This record gives sequence, structure tokens and C-alpha cells, in this order.
Amino acid sequence: MIRWLRSVLSVNNRPLHDRLAALVAAAVAGAVAITGVAAYIITTVAVYNQLDGELLDIAGLTADWIRGDAEAMGGLNNDALQTANVTMMLVRADNQEIFPPGPGSHLVPSADERAIARTQIGTSARTGVDTEGTAYRIVAIPLEDGNQQYALLLGRPLGPTDQILRILAFSLLTFGLLAVLVAGAIGWVIARSGLQPIQRLTDAVIRVTETDQLKPIELGGMDELTDLTRSFNTMLGTLASSRDRQSRLIADAGHELRTPLTSLRTNVELLTADDRQGMLPPGARGEILRDIAAQLGEFTQLIGDLVHLSREDKVEAHPEPIDLRDVVNSSVTRARRRGPGLVFDVELDPLFLVGEPDSLERAITNLLDNAVKFSPPGGTVTVRLVGDRLRISDEGPGIAESDLPHVFDRFYRSDKARNTPGSGLGLSIVAQTIKAHGGWVKAGRSASGGAEFTIRLPGSSTPPEEDAEVTDSEGTVLLPRISG
Repeated sequence: MIRWLRSVLSVNNRPLHDRLAALVAAAVAGAVAITGVAAYIITTVAVYNQLDGELLDIAGLTADWIRGDAEAMGGLNNDALQTANVTMMLVRADNQEIFPPGPGSHLVPSADERAIARTQIGTSARTGVDTEGTAYRIVAIPLEDGNQQYALLLGRPLGPTDQILRILAFSLLTFGLLAVLVAGAIGWVIARSGLQPIQRLTDAVIRVTETDQLKPIELGGMDELTDLTRSFNTMLGTLASSRDRQSRLIADAGHELRTPLTSLRTNVELLTADDRQGMLPPGARGEILRDIAAQLGEFTQLIGDLVHLSREDKVEAHPEPIDLRDVVNSSVTRARRRGPGLVFDVELDPLFLVGEPDSLERAITNLLDNAVKFSPPGGTVTVRLVGDRLRISDEGPGIAESDLPHVFDRFYRSDKARNTPGSGLGLSIVAQTIKAHGGWVKAGRSASGGAEFTIRLPGSSTPPEEDAEVTDSEGTVLLPRISG
């Protein structure tokens, strides 16, 4: 059984439901074997104890009957004893054996029984044989008659008792095997039906591999396998969404790259033709070169933005806290150089958090560049950091209501922004960076009618002390211990 079970479980290509059915059958077989052996042993001990008790009672009554006439067995003979299904003999202290009159086999005494005759102490019970080799259950008790000491041996054939025990063993073995077979069949059915969700998962993986179709699997039930199926469906949905985003990114990037590449090729062809024919008027060559430089700048920015968007979304927190005021001030300094005629109204409260200062500065700079791009000459760009919220607003034309849901989409440009420089990826980078830092960003209209962007970042207004952790109201660690 164990060898068969090992052979079944060691075959890796055998179906899982077959292995589970084998395990169930083996477990039931072990339980049945232990129960059957225990039942057989307990029953055997109980039957022999009962038989010994009956024989000792009969021996006691017989001893009282023959006392006073022990040598003549009190008139008992083999015929009378066989009627009671017992046989009897006396063993005298001098080892002489006395048998009842009449034909029949005789018991064979043991040393223990001869000792009882000599000492007249104790009783014995054992399994022995007669002179014909028949198995008997034999008991012995002391008997004293006059000056003589005896051991009275009384035996009963074990044939009927052994027959009952054989029937019991056969019944236990037969029904035990039937129980194992039934348990194996039931285990196979249960394993096969219980593993259907796994089979569906397997079929789904094969289908995805062969057809490249990310179709979800139908759910059924409320067990752990259903949870596994639900998680697998979530993974398929994530893969489908990622593939869709990747396809859109490639398509949009190809569309956006086509325009600057076409313009660059046209300008280069003009310069090449001018080298051969001198067809350009004076000063045109310089304008074309400046146009090429500007297009290369836009092309470089677009490539950089695409590389930034292709990075992993996860941000590895630095062990040193970041004061967001420093990041915002650095971004405002850069924005002032790009909008020399604008007024920057900046008020910043402290906000400490863990994050990447370079990516945060890039995101905030993108928002400030957007404000500079659309602000009128002499306009004001307002920057406020209050609590865990950073607001950047301008006095430009603002964002139309129909454009608000799409301003953070990749390559999305409103009608007002189609003729302005830029890659169309700046706000998408802002959304990705802020989300990676555990926050959110949303667009709206400012009080002056311009655009307003609000960023929320988890942090603390209190600078962390050495060997201390900064947590929010829910106990989430915002700043880890920074001591060495």
C-alpha cells in the first residue's frame, strides 16, 4: 500500500485529482486498518476473558462436586463432560495425572499447573492442546482432598471461538476494503469537482498563451478557489489594461513623433538643396537652423517624457525626510526664469514627507510651466502650500469643463493648447509622480478664472526628531527613523 502510494504521488505528470483521490484512499485505509486491528484485538481479549471467567466458575463448581472423591472424579466421566463441552483432569502434587473414565483425548498439563498442585496457590489460564493436537482454552485451580493436593484442569475447545474470531477478521477486512474503495471513489469525485476552478484557470492560461486573449473566467461559489479565480481575473484585467495603455502610448507617441520628424526632414532637405543650388534667400538659412534647434529641443523633451512615463510607478522612499518647501522653491526659481514678466505669489507652510525630490520637482515644475505658458503678460501665478495640499493657479483662460476629465491623459491637448509648445505628457507625468508618492492631483478653475491644480501629498507639518517616527492620524508611518 505504501509502495503504491509513493509510486502514485511521485509521478509529477499524474493528474492532481488522481493524487488527491489516492491520498484520501490511503488516509481511509490507514484509519480502517488501525480501527480494524484495534477492534480485533479488543474483541479477542474480551472473548478470551469471558471464556476464562466461565471456565473458572465451572472449575469451582466442579471442585466442590468432586471433593471427597477426587480420585474417582466424583462419578464424572468423559461423556458427561463432553455434554457440557468441557474436558477435565487432575494433576496430583506428585505429578500423577488422573483422567475421567471413558474414551477421549486428554489435556496436556504445563509446569505452571503442576506448581499449582504442589503449592495450592493461585490459578492459571492459557491456550493449549490435548493429546490429539486440538486447541483448548485451559484453566487450573488448586484442589485439596483429604491429605492429597491436586490441580483441577478444565478445558474447552477453541474451535467455535476461533471460528467467530475468523469471521470477525474476514468481516473487518472485507468491509474495510469496501470502505477504502468507496472513499477513493468519493475522493476522486470530490477532487475532480473541487478542482474544476483550477482546471478553468489552467484552460485560461493555455488560452491566453495560444490566442493572446485576456478573457476573464466565470466565477462560481464562495470558496478559496473562487477567490483565486477572482484574483486571476483581476490580474487578467490589469494585463489587459496595461496592454491597452501600452498600445495607446505607442500609437500616440508615434503620432506625436511624426510631426517633428517630418518638420526636421523638410528643413534638412532644404539645407541640403541650398548647398547644391543656393536657392535660399539671405537669412533664411539661419532661420531654418534655429527652427531645427527648436524642433530638436521639443523632440528631446518628448523623448525624455516618454522615458519618464515608461519607468516603474513604485517610488522607493529615501531614509531622509524631504521638506516640500525646498522642492517648491526650486521649481518656482526655474519657472521665474521662463516667465520673466510674471508675478509669482508664493506662500509655503512646512510639509515633511518621504519621496524622490527630483521627480517631485519635475512634477511641480510641469505645473508651473503650464501656468507660465497660459498666463497673460504681467499675470500672477499663485502658489500656496497649506497643510498637505499644494495649489498652483494662474490668470490664464482656464480649462474648459469638457477638458477637465482628460487633462491628465497622455498626449491630450485642448483646442487652446494645440498650437502651444510641449509634448502633451507633462500633466500625465504629474499625475503618475503624485500617485507614486501616495497622493492625488486634480484640476479645476481658480477664483480669477484661470487654471488651478491641487496636489495632496501625505506628510507631516512637524519635522521628525532623531530616533522618531512620524505617523498620520491612522498610524501610517510617513517618515521612518533616520538615526544611524
